[in-house]
Amino acid sequence: MPLNYSKWDKLELSDDSDIEGHPNVDKRSLIRWKQRAIHEQREERKLKIAQYSADIACNDVLKPRLQEITKDVEEKGPAYFSSLVEKFKTNPSPEAPPTNAPNQKTYDEMLLSLLLQVWEEAKKKGVEKDDPKLGEALVAGLKEHLVKIDQHQEKLRKDLQHEEEELHKKITSEDIHEGFESHYVPPKPAPAPVKNAITEKPTKKVTEFETLNPKGVAASPFNLEASSSSSSKAPQYDPDELPELTPALVGFSRLPVRGYEQSWEYIKAHRDVYVPGASDALLVAAFRAQSDGDAKYALQCVHQSLLIQYCEKLGKDGPSMFFRKMISGDPRATGVFEKDVQDTYAHLVERVRISKAEESAAGGEQIQLVAENPETSITFNVPDGPPPEKLELEGPGFENVSIEDVRKALQMRWDVFQSFDEPLQQALKNQSLEEVNKVLGAMKVEQAEEVVKLLDVAGILNFSEGGIRDETGRDADADDEGDGGEGGDD
Repeated sequence: MPLNYSKWDKLELSDDSDIEGHPNVDKRSLIRWKQRAIHEQREERKLKIAQYSADIACNDVLKPRLQEITKDVEEKGPAYFSSLVEKFKTNPSPEAPPTNAPNQKTYDEMLLSLLLQVWEEAKKKGVEKDDPKLGEALVAGLKEHLVKIDQHQEKLRKDLQHEEEELHKKITSEDIHEGFESHYVPPKPAPAPVKNAITEKPTKKVTEFETLNPKGVAASPFNLEASSSSSSKAPQYDPDELPELTPALVGFSRLPVRGYEQSWEYIKAHRDVYVPGASDALLVAAFRAQSDGDAKYALQCVHQSLLIQYCEKLGKDGPSMFFRKMISGDPRATGVFEKDVQDTYAHLVERVRISKAEESAAGGEQIQLVAENPETSITFNVPDGPPPEKLELEGPGFENVSIEDVRKALQMRWDVFQSFDEPLQQALKNQSLEEVNKVLGAMKVEQAEEVVKLLDVAGILNFSEGGIRDETGRDADADDEGDGGEGGDD
C-alpha cells in the first residue's frame, strides 16, 4: 500500500544548503534576509486580506442602495436624481465603513461621487439638462455601475480566496494552538454547616437487635430502622443560639410540598443546602411560622426538613436513592414519607399551642411601681386643676424662685395628668398604688414605661420615707418648690 505524505505538505523546512548566495556575502545575513522576506510577505498578505474583506463589505452596503436609487430615478425622473445629489451635498449621513483609515469617506459621499460620475458620463454622450432622454441616460449609467460592482465583487472574492489559501498553505507559529490540556483540578471545599448547628456526632456503639417483625422491616421502602419522628435523640440547642436559615435554605423552604423533582434539582444546584444543621434550621423556621399564623409555610419547612433527614439516614448515596424513589412515585416510599410529614406537622402544631398557652399563663412582661426600700412609700401628687391666676409663694426658701417658673411647672403637671386615660386618673386620685399597678400591667411595656416617665417628670410620682420629714426648704429640690407653691396657694 503506498504511503501518504500529504500531511507534511504544509511544513516549511529548510537547512543551510537551501540558501545560495554570493560567496562574498555572509551566510548568516542571507538567512536573516530570507526570514525577514518571509515575514514581510506574510504581513503584506494579511493586509491584502483585510483590504479585500473591507472592500467586499463596503460594496455589499452600497449595492442595495444603488439599486434603490436606480429604481427611484427610473420612476421619478431626472428631478429626483438632482434632489438626491443636492441632499448628499448639503445633508449627508455620517454612516461610514468601520475602518481606522484616515479621512474615511462616508457611504453618502461615495454615492455622491458615483452619481456625479454618472452625470458627467451622460454629458459626454451629448445629453443635456433639458434633454428628454436625460432620464434614460442616467438610468443606463446607474445600471452600468451596478454591473461593474458585481464584476468587481467577484474579482475581490477570488483574490481574497487566493490570498487566504496562500496564507494557510504553510504552518506558521500563529497556527500553533493548545489542543487539549490535562491537569489536576482540586475539588471544591465542602460548604460550611448552618450557623449555630451542632455538628459533633456521638460515638456509635455496636449493638445487636433482635428483629421481632422481619417482614415489616423488609417492607420498608428505605429499610430504615426507625422513622424520622422516632430517630436518634435530637441535639440539644441553646434557646439563644438556634440554627438559622441561610439564603439557600430560605429558597429551599419555599419549594412546594411534594415537589420532589424541584427539590432534587435545587439540592444539586446548591451544595450548601445539604449540610449539618440544615434540617434543624428548617424545623426552627417552621415553629416560628406556625407561631406567626403562617401554616402553609410551616408545612413547607417541615416537608423540606424531613427530605434532608431521610437523605441523611440513607447514607452516602442517600439523596440520589431517596429522590429516585420519590420521583418515580413508589407508593410505599411516598406513603411512609408523607405520613411522617403529617405526623411531624401535627406534633409541631401541638407544641406551638402548648407554648402559647404557657406564655399566657405565665403572663407577659409588665411594668410595676415597687419601692426598693421597705421604709419608702410611694404616693402621688395629683393636681386638683390648673394653676390659679393669682399665685403667691410664702415661706423661707422661695425668695429667689420665679413665680412664672412655678406656674409653668404646675401647668405641665396638670397637662400631663389630663393626658392620661380615665382609669389611670382615677387610680391616681384614689392614691392607690395597687390600682395604679393594675392599670400599668394592662398596658404594653413601651406604653407603661412612657407613663412612668411622665409621672416622674411632672412630679406626680413621689417617694417618701417614714419618720419626720424635713420640709423647711433648706434642702428642697425643684419638685419641693412646686409643692410649696401649691400649698401656699391652698
